[in-house]
Amino acid sequence: MLVGVCDFPGSYAFPPAGYGGIERWLWAVAVGARAAGADVHLLGPGWLTDLEHDWVRKPVRLEDISTGSLAERELRDTGYDLLVVGHEYPSLPAWTRTWNELDCDVATFQHSPVFQHTATAFDGQRSRLYCYSPEMIERYADHRPIPELAVHLGLDEEEPPATAGTDLVWLGRIDEEKAPHIAVRAAQILGRRIRIVGPVFDEAYVRRHERLFSADHVKWIGELGGPAKTAAIAEASVFVYTYARPYVEAGAAVFGESLRAGTPMAALTWREGTCAHAALCDETGAVAVVDPREEDETAARRLADAIEQAESLDHQRVQAIGMQRFDPARHFQAMSARSC
Repeated sequence: MLVGVCDFPGSYAFPPAGYGGIERWLWAVAVGARAAGADVHLLGPGWLTDLEHDWVRKPVRLEDISTGSLAERELRDTGYDLLVVGHEYPSLPAWTRTWNELDCDVATFQHSPVFQHTATAFDGQRSRLYCYSPEMIERYADHRPIPELAVHLGLDEEEPPATAGTDLVWLGRIDEEKAPHIAVRAAQILGRRIRIVGPVFDEAYVRRHERLFSADHVKWIGELGGPAKTAAIAEASVFVYTYARPYVEAGAAVFGESLRAGTPMAALTWREGTCAHAALCDETGAVAVVDPREEDETAARRLADAIEQAESLDHQRVQAIGMQRFDPARHFQAMSARSC
């Protein structure tokens, strides 16, 4: 099988060193496809030039190709069996026009809870949309979504053998939607230290919760990538996951990142059927489902209970399950197969 993994215009490299969800997912698909025995071409100019030593890299984007051009003919003659692309592209006319000339499948993962597709973007066979959670399946039901857990990888983020860690860790973009202040308060309730890892996207949000974020039990790490990021997760006793009441998590990378590192998770959710429910089980974490009408303090206390539950789990068992559940080759094989 010949697979083309397509980049898109953006501010992050392919693959990114730290933050960058869709970019990390596309890299995981490329790695998984190769591990599963497929031939892989990295399509688009955004892929790191250093990859040319080990990968076939073609700096062409389908939406930039003119009808009847030499570039279109060369792309068609290459003989792709499958293209994997960011979720917006099967609804982009310029992209789909070229794709229709190639006679190959396309697969994508829904990384946004609000993007609206065209009615004809997916048929469930030649063009396939994958969604993480029951919540996301329901939101995109008109597009024949297929349930699948997304896998995300960065460069040089191979996981060491699992060990029992010490402090708590929270990782992600720091803003209102991700609500790390609730994780910080839960850690405070337990008398535990917590490390906050990630880029600040909303300075005003941080200022609103300054008393919590500046407390002695909080250590700000900043954005990490590569081995440092993996170590920050692997060396924690529990990964604490939060988000705001109205936010819908489409396909968070952190579930796979934490479980593959052997770190159990304590997740706060405001309803059933979320990504946390899809990704976790009793052997890998604890999920606190809180009525969204409750105050932050109540949510933090429920999350603190989940942290204590998760802390009793075996890190080696967590890693073994995580390596299977979030295996890039398994993920690619699931996405590359048409349903019967």
